[in-house]
Amino acid sequence: MNSYFEKLKSNVLIKVSSFNAIGVFVKMITGVISLKVVAIFLGPEGLALMGNLRNVLTSIQSVGTLGLYNGVVKYIAEFKSNKEELTAMLSTTYLFCLTITVILSAWLYFDPSFWNDLIFGNQYDYSFIFEAIAIALPFYSINTLCLAMINGYSKYKIYIGINIASSLIGLLVTIFLVWEYRLEGAFIAIIINPAVSLIITIIVITKLKNFIKPLQFTKVSFKYMKRLSSYAIMALISATVLPAILIRIRNTIINTEGAKEAGYWEAIQSISSQYMFFITTLLTIYLLPRLAEIRRSKDFRMEVINFYKTILPVFVIGFLIIYFLRNIIIKILFSNDFIAMEPLFLWQLFGDFFKITSLVIAYQFLAKRMFWYYIITEIISFGFLYLSSVYLINQFGFIGASMAYFFNYVFYFLLLMLVFRKSFFGPDRSI
Repeated sequence: MNSYFEKLKSNVLIKVSSFNAIGVFVKMITGVISLKVVAIFLGPEGLALMGNLRNVLTSIQSVGTLGLYNGVVKYIAEFKSNKEELTAMLSTTYLFCLTITVILSAWLYFDPSFWNDLIFGNQYDYSFIFEAIAIALPFYSINTLCLAMINGYSKYKIYIGINIASSLIGLLVTIFLVWEYRLEGAFIAIIINPAVSLIITIIVITKLKNFIKPLQFTKVSFKYMKRLSSYAIMALISATVLPAILIRIRNTIINTEGAKEAGYWEAIQSISSQYMFFITTLLTIYLLPRLAEIRRSKDFRMEVINFYKTILPVFVIGFLIIYFLRNIIIKILFSNDFIAMEPLFLWQLFGDFFKITSLVIAYQFLAKRMFWYYIITEIISFGFLYLSSVYLINQFGFIGASMAYFFNYVFYFLLLMLVFRKSFFGPDRSI
């Protein structure tokens, strides 16, 4: 028994998971309070409109950083001891992103009506929102790349600490702005919270020795422009196509059922995002750097199995608790107006289970820069999600969107098993 606990103590995944759990707990609490505030003041319709803004903001922010977060993490993990390569990679990344951010910010600021009609339709006028995004975008881009550097150096305690502080400040900002300005205040809170976290990040990194030294804009390398471009394309496809599909799905529900029903679907997505933040953070801060170091298929297989054995049982227990307490959760997080979302839980929880099992494998695409495999599987999965959502919404109403979510991740998991069949079932080989 003692040897078992000693193994647990020495397991890096468990160490990272334990500390990450603290950050996730804080984020969940702040997220729950934010959801409650929004549900009380804005109702299901307001939640649906906020969902559209969140999706488009994710796309805009990813374009501003060229989706290079994972690429930066990978190359820092590889070149920690090679200062010349590290300097060339980081300097190229920052200059590349700065250029794109300035261009995108100018478009948002000087043509906000285009973006308003694209996202909200001409029945709403929230043009000022996109002017605000234009101002906040440079701050977000800098913060994202700084966090990628912290993650790449495996300073996971600092990374999680910044997320905790950002969550607490974001909660206060959200409560104040929703209280004072209702829906417009909620929009502004979504926009400025990521930018505000830059202040925390800067305070932290200024105390880290030799952290900023690798940034030398005279060391820009065309070699890394080429290498990083593949990461940019991979990340941008996920960060732009998926939010666009979610917006289309949400609008399909609005057009066929109503804004209230779209709000129910957005509510279950919001609940899912609270606990899925744990897994996505863990994949980013632990699994991605780890997979980048692995060179043999046997080690890849063992790492995936270890992740499943360590993490999946916890989520299964959590999913069972959520399902059986779903009515209580709805009343606590939202209000009685949201009780009609209860049938969504079963499909969402099963879908999230298969999403977790899939993501653990899919991160190998990023770790090994498997460009075409990533692109093809993502496009197939996105197409399956959209077509099945439209069909099932027409057949079963807003519940069909969550049904499609489940079927999509079962399909995606099987697709990944097909792609990595040699790594899982074949003899050991170099990867």
